[in-house]
Amino acid sequence: MLTAPTDGELVERLRKGDEQAFEVLYQRYFKRIYHFIEKRLRVRADAEETTQEVFICVFSSIDSYRGEAPVAAWIFGITRRVIAARFKRKSHSMVPLADDDSDSTSDYGHHRSSEPSPLEAYEYQERAWRMTATLEQKLSREQRLLFRLHHLDERPISEIAQVLDKTEDSIKSNLYRTRKLLLAR
Repeated sequence: MLTAPTDGELVERLRKGDEQAFEVLYQRYFKRIYHFIEKRLRVRADAEETTQEVFICVFSSIDSYRGEAPVAAWIFGITRRVIAARFKRKSHSMVPLADDDSDSTSDYGHHRSSEPSPLEAYEYQERAWRMTATLEQKLSREQRLLFRLHHLDERPISEIAQVLDKTEDSIKSNLYRTRKLLLAR
């Protein structure tokens, strides 16, 4: 019975010029990378193009993989950098086609939008993901409870202290440490 090669074995074979190893690695990660990108870009053509760009980067930088992290983590790191670079590329100025758009433009002709830019949306999403991971992995049960009660349920510190039978200062201190952990991510 043949076993599938490990990611590490594929990397070594790829470094030696084995194109079949790249094909196996590509097939193994294509769907995950594509869905990861599509969730962030929300445009199929852009997701397809960006996915190809990621795998070109994987192929061309395979020698930079040091093996300190799993291959999947390395590939997703490349994916995040390619997405961020895509958002940072210079966009061309837009000129209104008609003068009747005066409601949606300022005095200087710039379009006002309440929607975040694609880069801002991506950065918000990444930050939310990191904060959620921190909430689940780094915070104690009590810290999660305090965070939820104060920041999500909008309960005053005095009420939380009374319910948990703690001093207001201990609640404030614990919330401060919790926010510090979350903002560090």
